[in-house]
Amino acid sequence: MKPENLIAAAKGDVPADLLFVNCRIVNVFSGEIITGSVAVSDGYIAGIGDYPAEKTVDLKNRFLCPGFIDSHVHIESSMTSVAEFAKAVVCKGTTTVVADPHEIANVMGCAGIDYMLRSAENLPVNIFFTLPSCVPATAMETAGAMLDADTLASFLTRDRIVALAEMMNFPGVIFRDPSVLKKIRNAFAAGKPVDGHSPGLSGKDLNAYIAAGISSDHECISAAEAMEKLRAGMHIMIREGTGAKNLKDLLPVVNEKTAHRIMWCTDDRHPDDICDEGHIDFIIRKAIQSGLDPVTAIQIGTVNPARYFGRKHLGAIAPGRKADMVVFSDLDHPLPEAVYTSGALTASGGEIVSGIDFPDALDCPSAMNVNAGGIDFSIFADTEKIRVIELLPGQVVTRQREDRVTVKDGMAVSDTSRDILKIAVIERHKATGNIGKAFVSGFGFKKGAIASSVAHDSHNIIVVGTNDPDMEIAVARIIEMNGGLTAACNGKVIAELPLPIAGLMSDKPLETVRSLMDTMLRAVQEMNATVPDPFMLLSFLALPVIPELKITDRGLFDVNQFAHVPLFVA
Repeated sequence: MKPENLIAAAKGDVPADLLFVNCRIVNVFSGEIITGSVAVSDGYIAGIGDYPAEKTVDLKNRFLCPGFIDSHVHIESSMTSVAEFAKAVVCKGTTTVVADPHEIANVMGCAGIDYMLRSAENLPVNIFFTLPSCVPATAMETAGAMLDADTLASFLTRDRIVALAEMMNFPGVIFRDPSVLKKIRNAFAAGKPVDGHSPGLSGKDLNAYIAAGISSDHECISAAEAMEKLRAGMHIMIREGTGAKNLKDLLPVVNEKTAHRIMWCTDDRHPDDICDEGHIDFIIRKAIQSGLDPVTAIQIGTVNPARYFGRKHLGAIAPGRKADMVVFSDLDHPLPEAVYTSGALTASGGEIVSGIDFPDALDCPSAMNVNAGGIDFSIFADTEKIRVIELLPGQVVTRQREDRVTVKDGMAVSDTSRDILKIAVIERHKATGNIGKAFVSGFGFKKGAIASSVAHDSHNIIVVGTNDPDMEIAVARIIEMNGGLTAACNGKVIAELPLPIAGLMSDKPLETVRSLMDTMLRAVQEMNATVPDPFMLLSFLALPVIPELKITDRGLFDVNQFAHVPLFVA
């Protein structure tokens, strides 16, 4: 786009490329609905009003608003490539995404970030990234990479990198860890904001965290927590994803005085939710249905994140802004009917229009450095009592309990009659041979095993099962597929979802991933699973920062003690 051409079109000296007429324009600056026309030239908005144009599009009194922006999401959680994710969400009205490639960075380090940056090129959707700040997330497991401040520094000059990603290591901030503070200083030197991640942080600890310059948070779970952070100067990203749903609890903090410092985000959103409910459009509709003013809901999902991330050419229908726009008929229930990106019709009726190109997923190097033949799940029974990870319904936190172990031929084994199943984590990044082994209660399986290479945050292979042979088969297939999800029963794989991109993402369309995931869930229900999505629960059992008892490739980990503990109790 040449500024001279846009200025000439804005002044009316040359015809615009497109003129949208009979529009009800959502003005996110003034909070008004304005009836009029919108001129577009070279993919940017030239002006509001009557203009000469090469082509006219009659909106027939429908609403026209800026394209929606997701202020914080991990694309990997959709289990699809960047291009396939973009294709899915643009049909829902999302034209800009700010993604944190934390997951793939923990697997592949700089190569993973580079992969995501290259994958975002030449797409009709704006894909920006925040730079992962905590790789690895902890030192209590084996990750695929370690990214220090000096390693990350070169990425901060990239235009597509718009911030330092969620600073999960808030203890490192408030206790002045030099390596953590250096990452923050480098971001400031590059003119990039620093996103936060501070669940439950309050009082002087919160003050110390914010004093370091951290300016946002997406982890609030109560209105009181959000309001304390707002009062201290933070921007609040209200999250409504697949695992964490905070909209209902946080909506009371949104009013005419605070709304300009609020953004919507999904954080993690799975294929079925995107297909069935939507993306940012779903959050906007849900907020409106809960009583929020429609224009305010749209402001929060458009101009607010554009302003926060310094994207002055996005987020509004105004001269000089990119012509990313959503057409809908009902202000109280904005359902995208047509989506324009850079002034081109990209999606209509929930489908990508013919001629709009989304490139295929890029090839990804193998993310499996493990020998399936060297895996042994047997556990010699040292004593009669063990620590057991106990699942809690609908939560990613767990409890721990002590229980009697079932012994067969001197070995500790699963006991389906008491719902105590063997669980293991196999290191897959550095061929260490590490295998953490333990027992878990709450899955309910009566037969078979399931395994996954999606295991937050280091994404080693995690498996749970009723018997060792099925566990071995499930893991071997994951290694053979270069990552994915599997279910095995009676000596064979009965369902699988290949995830060849870093063991986290598929190269297939989101709808295909969703269909394969549905097949996986049907398979585990036939194994008598007592939880609706055991793969989601399994993926968080290797995360040693969420209480109470978890498992890593190095063994059982007591989060409260922040130390590894033995499986057997003396």
